[in-house]
Amino acid sequence: MTERQRYDVVRQYADFELRHYPRTVLVQVEVAGDFASAGNRGFGPLFQYISGNNQTSTRIAMTAPVIQESTTPMSHTISFVLPDGMPAGEVPVPRNSQVNTKEVPERTVAARRFSGGWSDERFAQNGTILVDAVRREGLLPEGRPYFARFDPPWKPGFLKHNEALVAVAGRQNP
Repeated sequence: MTERQRYDVVRQYADFELRHYPRTVLVQVEVAGDFASAGNRGFGPLFQYISGNNQTSTRIAMTAPVIQESTTPMSHTISFVLPDGMPAGEVPVPRNSQVNTKEVPERTVAARRFSGGWSDERFAQNGTILVDAVRREGLLPEGRPYFARFDPPWKPGFLKHNEALVAVAGRQNP
């Protein structure tokens, strides 16, 4: 079974849950193109990296989710979460210069689950709903929403587990 990124639920709200994520190490690639095709194009170099295309030829277990963050409408960061507990100093150096590693400090994140296919409209709609709900609850979203995919592309859309996520900086002033 594929390891899932670890987190603790801080609080459940009507439209999202507030989570605490521990320090995480990501392996990521920047991809140009539209939202839908970027996820597919970014997956290949990352999968090659965890399959041993790194300087120590180390194979790394696949984890879930695959994360996608749009930096512009035609530029996206695709990330794999490395297995829990893998020290940043022991992460193998990628052979592919497009692949980078990044240590993300612990953080608070709001998450909204949804099912269905992977269209940019579906992700954008859920990201907007999430940010609006976070603000409505008096919390401060930080940055743009990003998206998590937990299932392979061949799984039927109605069975897919997806999430819209946004970092939370704290509470709004009353």
